[in-house]
Amino acid sequence: MKRWFIFSAIFIVACNNNTNNKNENSDKAAVMSYKKTGALERIDPALDSIITPGTQAEIIAEGFDWSEGPLWIESHKMLLFSDVPRDTIFKWTEEKGKEVYLTPSGYTEPTPRGGEMGSNGLTLDNDGRLILCQCGNRQIARMDAPFDKPVPNYVPLANNYKGKRFNSPNDVIVSSKGEIFFTDPPYGLEKNMDDPKKEIPFQGVFRVKTNGEVVLLTDSLTRPNGLAFLPGEKTMIVANSDPDKPYWYAFDIDDKGQFTNGRIFLSAAGDKSAKGLPDGFKIDKKGTVFATGPGGLWIFNSAGKLLGKMKFDEATSNVALSPDEKTLYITNDMNVLRVKMRE
Repeated sequence: MKRWFIFSAIFIVACNNNTNNKNENSDKAAVMSYKKTGALERIDPALDSIITPGTQAEIIAEGFDWSEGPLWIESHKMLLFSDVPRDTIFKWTEEKGKEVYLTPSGYTEPTPRGGEMGSNGLTLDNDGRLILCQCGNRQIARMDAPFDKPVPNYVPLANNYKGKRFNSPNDVIVSSKGEIFFTDPPYGLEKNMDDPKKEIPFQGVFRVKTNGEVVLLTDSLTRPNGLAFLPGEKTMIVANSDPDKPYWYAFDIDDKGQFTNGRIFLSAAGDKSAKGLPDGFKIDKKGTVFATGPGGLWIFNSAGKLLGKMKFDEATSNVALSPDEKTLYITNDMNVLRVKMRE
């Protein structure tokens, strides 16, 4: 009887453990299950080698005011992104989902203000440190803290051009030489173009040299926004978020680092009923452009040929690529999406 009792007890415990393991696995499966959204439109057969036909996006986080500036941090397996009106950077991980990462992220002055004052575009410098476009502070800055212990301490890297404050830096990239390139539309000013605090009469694209000198590259774009190099860093694409001029422009870069040969690379003019405009984008090592635009995500090649779109109901603002360039993260108004493009 005692042996039977002991054996029975062990059997019951084992069954309970198996049940617990099943429950844990079920919980993990539930956490890993995300709602799907988006419809892939194939315009050119070349799209099939970039995104598997029938692929949809997963909604991995939601509940934001306006999500922007996604940036994958491989060393911490986390996605960072801005919620611009809430002046907060969030992080997302597979294990814990969304969490507040850093606040305030874009405005640290004592005078209260409204509007889009938070951080917007995010990137890494060549030493792996976080660089932010701070709309409220009207500057490009670096977080002065390690990634695992974020605090709102910021080192200004550029905050004026010839003594005049920027409008509201929007998107930013860093070249292989360590120079910073950024766009400066008026969206972070409380009254936009009519804000009395606007000091620069144009919306520029700028370069910050490694010695801190700020160089104007162009003042001809009405609403410069996202920007990125084509492979080789000899040509830069700049998105223009203007409903009257919804274009991606291309500029060649000469030996002195100046823009030359400005031209329209691709036009998004047409159906104005679709939500969104040319905004943030990324370019992979093959020159494929993943760009937010009217109606969702536009995919085109380095020659400006449109290959396809992934259509969404809400406006998209920016994208990030995983290190292996097989996964795409998209900020989609109140949502953040993940697209597993291919195996």
